[in-house]
Amino acid sequence: MSHTVVTTRTTTTTTTSSSDGSFLNTGYVRTYSGLLKVAQVVALLIAFLCVHCSRSWTDFSAFRYFEVVTLWFFCAFLIFLIMYILRLQTKIPCINWTLTEFLHYALGTILVCIASIVAAVKSSGISALVAGSVFGFIATFLMALSLWTSYKVTCGSQPTSAAV
Repeated sequence: MSHTVVTTRTTTTTTTSSSDGSFLNTGYVRTYSGLLKVAQVVALLIAFLCVHCSRSWTDFSAFRYFEVVTLWFFCAFLIFLIMYILRLQTKIPCINWTLTEFLHYALGTILVCIASIVAAVKSSGISALVAGSVFGFIATFLMALSLWTSYKVTCGSQPTSAAV
């Protein structure tokens, strides 16, 4: 007696598409994390410019440290923002972008907070330096928010058992 077995294989493909169909993800800027990145970039740029344009520094090394930290994280978060708008994270899948962003937020929150505290203490009442430190504190708060949301994505709701 002859039997014929027919096996069909079903494949599931997951595609992500945008509403506009282009390579730009302009909708990212309207999301919560996109708005946080834009606000961080703006706050860090204003903090840097306030301190950089004021040349009446009371402590040269403290404000140079503030400038270096704010400019570094301004560039880093601007690169992340551009990367997500251009969807470059899908082109380089070998890097865990969520973890990379989480580490940048953790380091940025600590270093910008320290720089803002030092700038606030050393400002001697000079209004531009006080404004720079205030925007540094605003950027610190925004980075802490992003750190929290990034932590929830990275370490939140993990499956507790393996599917067999």
